[in-house]
Amino acid sequence: MSSQGYPSLLLLPLPPRPPSRASLSAAYRPSLLAVLSRVKSPARSSVLIVAVVCPLLRGASPKTKSLSWAAAQSLVAGLYSLIALICAEEAIATDVNGGPGSVDARVVLVDHDANRRFAPDFVAAVEPNNTTVVDLPTFASAYHPWNFIFHVNSEQGYRTLSAYLKFAENRQTILQSQLAVVEAGLSMNIEGSGEDPGEDTPGYSIVCLGGTFDHLHPGHKLLLTAAALLLRVPVKDSTSSCRLIVGITGDQLLVNKKHAELVQSWDDRAQYTIEFLSSLLELNKGGWKKKTSLAETVTKQPGRVEATFRGGAIIVECVEIQDGFGPTVTQEDMDVLVFSGETRSGGQAVNDKRTAQGWKPLETFEVEVLNANEPDDGDEATHMENFASKISSTAIRQQKAEAAAAAAATARPDSKSRLA
Repeated sequence: MSSQGYPSLLLLPLPPRPPSRASLSAAYRPSLLAVLSRVKSPARSSVLIVAVVCPLLRGASPKTKSLSWAAAQSLVAGLYSLIALICAEEAIATDVNGGPGSVDARVVLVDHDANRRFAPDFVAAVEPNNTTVVDLPTFASAYHPWNFIFHVNSEQGYRTLSAYLKFAENRQTILQSQLAVVEAGLSMNIEGSGEDPGEDTPGYSIVCLGGTFDHLHPGHKLLLTAAALLLRVPVKDSTSSCRLIVGITGDQLLVNKKHAELVQSWDDRAQYTIEFLSSLLELNKGGWKKKTSLAETVTKQPGRVEATFRGGAIIVECVEIQDGFGPTVTQEDMDVLVFSGETRSGGQAVNDKRTAQGWKPLETFEVEVLNANEPDDGDEATHMENFASKISSTAIRQQKAEAAAAAAATARPDSKSRLA
């Protein structure tokens, strides 16, 4: 396979403090704009892994790692908001397998403390922990090969690149021609801001979420990432597994959607959901170069697709749902329900029904919605409405329908000028 068929990587250094919407835009917008424009190809869809390298995990051993879910999902939400806004402005499609000209950007959090000192003989290896977040040595060992590796033109950017290249030695071959520097933004760390990341969040064995996941876009990616961050992953040599249950709306419930003919089949939506999650969950020292599928094993049944990652430690179940409840009211053994602010009422309805059945209610975690507002942009409600109209599954289908109609019109003989 040509390197052009591989994903590209953007290494983003330490986020600003506090990581507000305004500060993230100031710090990362120039780099993201440059890279998204660079990897866009008229001949094919492209995948871009946006790795945010910063201290995220606490705990002395791989068995005792923890993180603040609230802070982590907020950072991911800020980045996907920025990516979606840039792509909307630049007319870049962002959905998974979006076709020529699309850029499927995927945010991956990578744990790394720049002040940590490694032994001179330290050799990077794939060393997972009890969360879905990996450290920089593991990331360098398991995520490869790349088309391009972009880094930021700043002191922190070069420190991040240097650490990454050191860990990548003997794990992957990186050519000088693959490295590209991009413009840095303005990153400010306000003394005394010292934003409290909040209490660490305990991991859970069974996490559930649901949605249509049609033309999987940044809002879906945020929801799936936030759910995965809640998993408590069994450590090496354990015989147990954690489960991420993704309820995906059945085809029959979507027949009345606008441009229903462009709604992806349930099988395709499940496949792309697992493909995206593999970017967060799959760890293999061989990277993806020799793999025919990113998932270690995938089993399919009508209305169900199951994939295992990390030697069976993580199981992802995509199940077809025909109502707003899905397996949350047919399977008692669950821990957590994840939803966005837009579907808060649905989460309450699930717990009301579980309680009526005599089951314990699920713990609930609400994910931030994507925010399109530039700093000091004025009417928030108007901007949010306009933004949603550009990145929703409905909007993506509308854009594809218009593109198909334009292409058909261009292809008609009577649309071409003729000589008299």
